[in-house]
Amino acid sequence: MNKRNATYLIAAIFFCSIFYSCKEEKVPKAFYPRNDHEAYEHSLEEAQLLATALGNEWQQSAKNSLNNPINIEAPYQEAFYMDPNQAEALGYRFSAKRGQKIQISVTQESDEPSLLFIDLYRVLEADQFRHVATADKQELLLGFEPRNDAEYVLRFQPELLRGGKFKVTIENVPTLSFPVAGKNARAIGSVWGDVRDGGRRSHEGVDIFAKRGTPVLAPTKGYVRFVGKRGIGGNVVWLYDSQRGQSLYFAHLNTLIAKQGTYVEPGDTLGTVGNTGNARTTPPHLHFGVYKNGAVNPFHYLQDPPAKVRQVGSQYEFLGQYARLTRNTQLRESLDKKKYSSSLSKDEVMKVVAMNSNNYRVQLPDGEYGYIPKNRLVLTDKPLEMLSVQVEGDLLKRPDEATYGLFIDQGEQLAVLGKHKDYWFVKNSIGETGWITDEQKTARRPLKADPD
Repeated sequence: MNKRNATYLIAAIFFCSIFYSCKEEKVPKAFYPRNDHEAYEHSLEEAQLLATALGNEWQQSAKNSLNNPINIEAPYQEAFYMDPNQAEALGYRFSAKRGQKIQISVTQESDEPSLLFIDLYRVLEADQFRHVATADKQELLLGFEPRNDAEYVLRFQPELLRGGKFKVTIENVPTLSFPVAGKNARAIGSVWGDVRDGGRRSHEGVDIFAKRGTPVLAPTKGYVRFVGKRGIGGNVVWLYDSQRGQSLYFAHLNTLIAKQGTYVEPGDTLGTVGNTGNARTTPPHLHFGVYKNGAVNPFHYLQDPPAKVRQVGSQYEFLGQYARLTRNTQLRESLDKKKYSSSLSKDEVMKVVAMNSNNYRVQLPDGEYGYIPKNRLVLTDKPLEMLSVQVEGDLLKRPDEATYGLFIDQGEQLAVLGKHKDYWFVKNSIGETGWITDEQKTARRPLKADPD
């Protein structure tokens, strides 16, 4: 090989080595979180905490809360407890209509501050979800307006090793204020889809009946695109709602007050109720329509919630605590009163994890969840009886004999707090709780009351 060829060969090897080394070099892909929960999860991964048992539990809980949420109907209010020692997440599933605004507010009832991630997902399929909104971290408020009728899941999850007591209020409220002064949805006398002109067309709006001359109000901030006479509508106003990209139509007005080409605020008067146009033979009313890529049913834009939020009360001392039944009761598996899962006997022990206006949501020692009426539970702070252990044994962590905990000496004093199946929930003299078998309880000596 001559000197020139050797030089070429060396150069080729040099450039090939550079090419392959560049090809093998992997530049880390930039991470852009879509929400705070995702950013926090990424930080756990970077710190290699997701590989730990607690980190993995936190990640799995987030997924499980979406796939196995609590089914509710808005409006709904619940206070709940999240154990700082457990990597928990909680999901609520509910429906919302186009024209409504999903309105969520959360208050923290615990003294210890906790970073709480609140995210709203739209349900696509059985196990498919699309993230649509995140609550403000400071105010713990969330508002979202659905584009279509859909099912949603609201997920709560605190950061690792944080928790406490929280209260959530979930409401579906109308996005527009009512357009006729002094009236509400009960004044709607003709709804979307009603037959018109002998079946040749259908009603593309709602008719709101009121006395002639009643003010017609702007239901939102908007730009007045048209004011005047137009076809079968008679005296009409067209208002553009730029916030939602839709047009609002007000027809059959008696008088016109709004000025074309101006902006109005919610509550400003656009005109008055009448029966102009093709409504000459009908009582005075406002025909109200919503248009966005065609006519849209305006009913849910205007209808107030069918019920008021039922308040949870103030018995927060039960949250996160063990309680027992005061009488035999059936455990409801959901808020539907017709669905029962278990029959529970008096003195059954359970942990209170949440409460609504009438019920506690509880977890049994075997992990089963359900609902119990509030008036059926008392806290376990007052023991059923006191006993002195006759036979040494084990104080179990859970009501099964595979979870041994503390050792119980003969003569040790225990307070009996409640039971579950063939096990009894007890507390020793230094405040530690656990379970003993029915046989252990039977082989005991009741403590005598102290003499006066």
